[in-house]
Formats: sequence, structure tokens, C-alpha cells
Amino acid sequence: MLRIIDIVHDTTVDGPGFRTSIYAAGCLHACEGCHNPQTWAFDAGRDYTLNEVMDEIVRDPFANVTFTGGDPFYQQEAFAELAARIKQETRKTIWCYTGFLFEELEKSPLLPLIDVLVDGPFILAQRDTDLMFKGSPNQRIIDVQATLKEGNIVLWSR
Repeated sequence: MLRIIDIVHDTTVDGPGFRTSIYAAGCLHACEGCHNPQTWAFDAGRDYTLNEVMDEIVRDPFANVTFTGGDPFYQQEAFAELAARIKQETRKTIWCYTGFLFEELEKSPLLPLIDVLVDGPFILAQRDTDLMFKGSPNQRIIDVQATLKEGNIVLWSR
């Protein structure tokens, strides 16, 4: 089961192209100025089965997937199961937003299943609306697969 606030189809703000964004419930980062403070509560939204979420994902064959929230890493085991199914059953890429740093997640079962990770807390004092796919310059857009292969952080490039 996954605790989900919302599933938004055909969004273009959570990664390149059209995406199905899955908004996880729960976040302890509580970043000042957060775009989604309604996702902080762990009991918000409703429980979804993996099959229900997969049905939503495959409904749009052209949209890739973004895990956001809240913070999906508070439900990392369930999101890892979902990500494994996405990888097995589709050709979709997975982006994930988190307030944690990559280095804090290296032992996570979810991390190796993600294509791109936007890491780090949003810092309101550094807010920059000209940045692509992130809110403040401290956040990194990391090519996870290249990073795991190289052994050092490789930033995603378009």
C-alpha cells in the first residue's frame, strides 16, 4: 500500500515532457515556502494498492513518471515496489523529488530504481523561478544511474 495525496496526469513541471506525478503523503522536512505543504501530513490522502497506481500510470502510454510529495523516501519500500513494477512493465523513466541528500539515501531500496533524483531541501531565501525542475540552487538534479556507475555525483543534463 502507498499513502498518496494525488495522482496528476500530463504535468510538465515535474521533469521533462508529459509526466504522471504521484504525490506521496508525509514529509518531515517542512521546508519554508514549500509548494505542497498539504502533503506533509502522513495521514493525508488515501491508501492506494500498487495495482491502482499502476493502472493510473499505464493509462497514459506517453507520460513518464515522477514521484513527489511530500517525500516518497518516507515510504521508500512501497515506492521501490512500485518503481520495480514500472521498470518491469513499461519503458517509462522515473524522476523523484526528495528533501534528503543523495548521500543520505545510498542504502535505500528505491534509489537504484530511479532515473533522476532532485535532492535537497527547498530553501526559500534562495528561491529562483528561472531554474528548471527545481526551486532553489542548492538542489541537484542527479542522473542516478550514471552516478551509481561512476561512483560520484553526475548531474542530469537535458
